[in-house]
Amino acid sequence: MTPRTLARGLLYALPLAFLAIFFFYPLGRIFQISFRSAGEGDISGLFTGGYFWRLLWFTTWQAAVSTLLTLLVGLPLAFLFARYEFRGKTLLRALTTIPFVLPTVVVAVAFAALLGPNGVLNQWAQAWFNLDAPPIRLQQTIWAILIAHTFYNVSIIIRTVGGFWANLNPRLDEAAAMLGAGSWARLRHITLPLLLPSILAASLLIFLFCFTSFGVILILGGLRFATLEVEIYRQAQTLFNLPAAAILSLIQMACTFAVMALYTRLQARASLPLEQRPQSATARPPRTWGDKLALGFGMAFILLILLSPLLALIWRSVSLGDQGLTWAYYAELSVNRRQSAFFAPPVVAIRNSLFFAAQTVVLSLILGIISAYLLAQPRRWTTALLEPIFLLPLGASAVTLGFGYIVSMGSLRTSPLLIPIAHTLIAAPFVIRTFLPALRSLDPRLRQAAATLGASPARVWWEVDAPLLGRAVLVCAAFSFTISLGEFGATLLISRPDLPTMPVVIYKALSQPGLLNFGQALAMSTILMLTSAIGLVAIERFRLNDIGEF
Repeated sequence: MTPRTLARGLLYALPLAFLAIFFFYPLGRIFQISFRSAGEGDISGLFTGGYFWRLLWFTTWQAAVSTLLTLLVGLPLAFLFARYEFRGKTLLRALTTIPFVLPTVVVAVAFAALLGPNGVLNQWAQAWFNLDAPPIRLQQTIWAILIAHTFYNVSIIIRTVGGFWANLNPRLDEAAAMLGAGSWARLRHITLPLLLPSILAASLLIFLFCFTSFGVILILGGLRFATLEVEIYRQAQTLFNLPAAAILSLIQMACTFAVMALYTRLQARASLPLEQRPQSATARPPRTWGDKLALGFGMAFILLILLSPLLALIWRSVSLGDQGLTWAYYAELSVNRRQSAFFAPPVVAIRNSLFFAAQTVVLSLILGIISAYLLAQPRRWTTALLEPIFLLPLGASAVTLGFGYIVSMGSLRTSPLLIPIAHTLIAAPFVIRTFLPALRSLDPRLRQAAATLGASPARVWWEVDAPLLGRAVLVCAAFSFTISLGEFGATLLISRPDLPTMPVVIYKALSQPGLLNFGQALAMSTILMLTSAIGLVAIERFRLNDIGEF
């Protein structure tokens, strides 16, 4: 074995070692606690009186209904983006993605600002109709959860299904039309069968996100609508019942890994080579009044429905209370009053989040890019075996991961280093899924030509790969930065009280009574939303064609 081969092997072993230490070992400790505590009395309460089965049924039911609602809303919008070319299309497509890159805790706060008892709609309704009580009462109901999940995930349908739809060769549809097939027949027999793998893959991904939903359930639903994810947090953090939390984590991991395995298989089917066309060749301007009406209705829906919670969040952050327009709640972020729930001024959380996000970007880029180069090797077994392993953290819940650190990391669990490590595990799969298609699209003849001219492997990488893949790296960095800023579930379990992040501060402010705490939560949520939006703009700016979709 040559030194170069040995060095390459050690480099490729780095992401596998990282996964072994910070992912599989904590999960192994959860397995150990689960089996060791299987006969202990402190878990018997979970399986008596049907509590566990109600918990599992509600977790599955709300995820399935949320997925169905998201499909009903997202598929018509995906069609509009796929088939029509219109002014402002890129901007509107980016705006639909803002909810997805937001932390779930911010999504929950945005809906509270819009639909809560003191929300914008209730205030307007009370003022217009002279009502004494808020007419809209969605807080702490299942409808608030379902609407928020639909709002959060609709961009997955628009970007994945819509992107695949836009690249379908229109000649298939035209040939069927020439043979006498109507529009519905063409949709049923040609378009839908081609889209089905993409629709199913997107649906499974949405189901997975809703199945492991934490921030939305905790804030909009409360413990009355507890899912497996919320119950794991309650057992571990509130009741200190680690065996019960371990059992629930084990069950949840089995469910999410099964869904993730099916998702990976469907993604492979959706990636089968088809005769496709660039979006610029398939999209057309709206011509008939029907086209213009459908497009206008869809764009109005995006602006009025999908963006209204975000606009309500911004408005309430500067208009809460009786002072009129005010920046007081933003100013309060730099103050740590006695009645506050924080151990440090909330503004410190902004610094902490940016610091942890910068560390996450560095770690996730190093590990994700190395993993992508390993998966791009011309060995079929490498992709078949290792790609699902590298994507496993995407299917594991953040709360389960945080709980694994509690039971496995000992004194390290109080170290600030553990937060960027946990964020990297969540961000690295996005880096791999973004960078790997760009790497595979690179023409190998360019490398061969450089090597023929005498360039060393390092120089080939620096002068050929790096310039061509630079935009994909920037997209990966923006994804990692945004994901780290918004990570909530694992951070809530492992963060120190004196080193909170922005989502943790928002949750703690919401959990305390008083107008001041709610105003601070709105102000911090607005800052986090605008920062995430900047990351999204960077993703759209540097994206290479459609590389970097979910």
